Amino acid sequence: MVKIDGSYGEGGGQIFRTSLALSAILKRPLEIFNIRVGRREPGLKPQHLMSANATAAVTGGRLEGAALNSQALNFFPGYIVSGRYNFDVASIKASAGATGLIFQTIVPVLSFADGSSDISITGGTHVAWSPPADYLREVFIPVVSKTGLDINITVLKYGFYPIGGGKVDIKVKPCSKPLNPIRFFERGNIKRVSIMSAVANLPLSIAERQRDRAVKTLQLANCKVQSEIKEVPSSGKGTFLFILAEFENINAGFIGLGAIGKRAETVADEAVDEFMQYWRGDGALDPHLADQIVLYMALAKGNSSFTTTRITNHLLTNIWVIEKFLPVKFEVKGNIGEEGIVLVSGIGLSR
Repeated sequence: MVKIDGSYGEGGGQIFRTSLALSAILKRPLEIFNIRVGRREPGLKPQHLMSANATAAVTGGRLEGAALNSQALNFFPGYIVSGRYNFDVASIKASAGATGLIFQTIVPVLSFADGSSDISITGGTHVAWSPPADYLREVFIPVVSKTGLDINITVLKYGFYPIGGGKVDIKVKPCSKPLNPIRFFERGNIKRVSIMSAVANLPLSIAERQRDRAVKTLQLANCKVQSEIKEVPSSGKGTFLFILAEFENINAGFIGLGAIGKRAETVADEAVDEFMQYWRGDGALDPHLADQIVLYMALAKGNSSFTTTRITNHLLTNIWVIEKFLPVKFEVKGNIGEEGIVLVSGIGLSR
């Protein structure tokens, strides 16, 4: 049994999700304790508990301690089985629990299943502290596809805090051979920068203000942009601005999320500020993509590597978890908060 201290390093939910995924993929029982113990509301929240339930469902596994606010859990995985799965965070508790975090947990697992899978997840598609569906589709999936995986995500309905109720459909085809290594050292030339400013059940003028602010700021930085405004279907009210930067070798994405009392211009500024930090750097991967991709690098066959605009504690913590499960040793060149390089020789796992 692999024992993981959930308070290590960054101490957040990523430790829990990566541990579940690797436990399922490797069929190694898991004991995890001190789950999110340092957070304002420690323990398992709805999206974490749904991630555990979903992992158990796709493996026929068994959970102990799987309850809201639990700070310890045991997982005994079975065999990964492909199929059609439906997961609704509201079945645990009415909330905007993040669909993107559940995606992060079960997609790598079903990539090693015995056939294709179709997964529907209902919850928050665009909520704080999680990758929005646009980011997964435009940034994460194009990179992970280089390993040979075939993953698609479609947003059927958008979900915002506090109601949630968004719905995404995910299709995963399993890998028939070990994953290919990935190497991203240079972005290449810029192809385009595009802005999507969206609202749900709110005046379109809010989306216009978000767009106008972002376009003006980026133009002052001599950055040419394309932009669009959208009204998106949702059970509740919400707004966001998503910036997609497409380079020859990589995509990067940055989002600002609306909230009650937050000005449209502030939403735009949040996304633009993150974009500008990336734009002024040299690394290929944005900080969020860096910590999401290391799991796949460790499972791939051969040497993988990338540069990133910022080494984060989140990245180092995820690497620590992976090294607890796999006979790999990552090399990280660079300090937290600075640009850096990440290298690893993966194990070449095959189903």
